[in-house]
Amino acid sequence: MKVIVVKDQAAGGKEGYKVFKDALDNGAKVFGLATGSTPVTTYKEIVNSDLDFSNCTSINLDEYVGIKPSNEQSYKYFMQSNLFDKKPFKESFLPNGLAADPEAEVKRYDKIIDEHPIDLQILGLGRNGHIGFNEPGTSRDVTTHVVNLTESTIEANSRFFASENDVPKQAFSMGLASIMKSKHLLLEAFGENKADAVKGMIEGPDTVDLPASILQNHPDVTVIIDEAAASKLSKKY
Repeated sequence: MKVIVVKDQAAGGKEGYKVFKDALDNGAKVFGLATGSTPVTTYKEIVNSDLDFSNCTSINLDEYVGIKPSNEQSYKYFMQSNLFDKKPFKESFLPNGLAADPEAEVKRYDKIIDEHPIDLQILGLGRNGHIGFNEPGTSRDVTTHVVNLTESTIEANSRFFASENDVPKQAFSMGLASIMKSKHLLLEAFGENKADAVKGMIEGPDTVDLPASILQNHPDVTVIIDEAAASKLSKKY
């Protein structure tokens, strides 16, 4: 696990951009993407660059259940606004949050991932150590699945909605087994409220109680954190 500590999220975005550029320069064709506030600075650096993804495929980690793609809080809308409108990919896949048959949608998405092995997957980190929407206690063997969101995740996401009651209670998410199949993982975490999760992920035991600790078992992980998120680590990186 390569750990890069930066001053703040803006500096983290510049480092994240370097990881994307290096992957693209070395032949990466399939990029796993994430939403939320964490990757925004990385996407901003990519948008302002000359990187070209027109021959590449993107596969998103997750999507809320029950929200139209045109809804401003959908992850489809987020990706269009923050990346795809300026840096289009040849093809881009997201779970269908309006799928009438969730079980069929899960199988469809697993097939997409199997047919397009991910070269680089970017991840955020929840305060409780979740990656994607894989909450504490999630089986390490699970692939794409429907997740019942925890109260802490709903609360964390409520800042994007008019009220907490408007936050969807379920989401489609790549499972931990899906994520671990990616060739290279890039995890970003910023802010003091992520410090406990960062410490557990890097220095704690490998446990289902902190899903991100599974990354200790992956052969190629880059972690980009700011000084606040790194504040509880016992050694300097």
